[in-house]
Amino acid sequence: MIIPGSLEHFSGVVSHVVAPAFLLGAVASFISIQISRMDKVIDRVRNINSNITHSLNEDLPRLRRRLKLLHQSLILSVSSGITAGLLIISAFVAVLFSFQHVWLFSALFMTSLLLLCGSLIVFAWEVRIGLNEYDLQNHN
Repeated sequence: MIIPGSLEHFSGVVSHVVAPAFLLGAVASFISIQISRMDKVIDRVRNINSNITHSLNEDLPRLRRRLKLLHQSLILSVSSGITAGLLIISAFVAVLFSFQHVWLFSALFMTSLLLLCGSLIVFAWEVRIGLNEYDLQNHN
């Protein structure tokens, strides 16, 4: 039997937070990709605004929609990362105060995954509208 607050209990908690730690790493990598895409869209909007032509101006609503989707996806990803971080912290707090953390651990892990899934869905919408014929043309 493992005694709450013992080294064995602490070791068990460390093994339980490995999956959320990997989730947190994956979320951080995904956020990096989202920010990179957002920067490219913002640069494109700035380029269009500085070189206003009729054909470029027509692309602004689509680019604004992409920015809105990327922003929503980023907010969901950051929320997922925060939830995963809270999960890890709560697991260690549970060890320190010797209380069961299974329900809280499960709820936070599921919440983090749901937020990440929501972010991926919104990101997929952005990717879907990310390319159009204008993007596929060679513009120098």
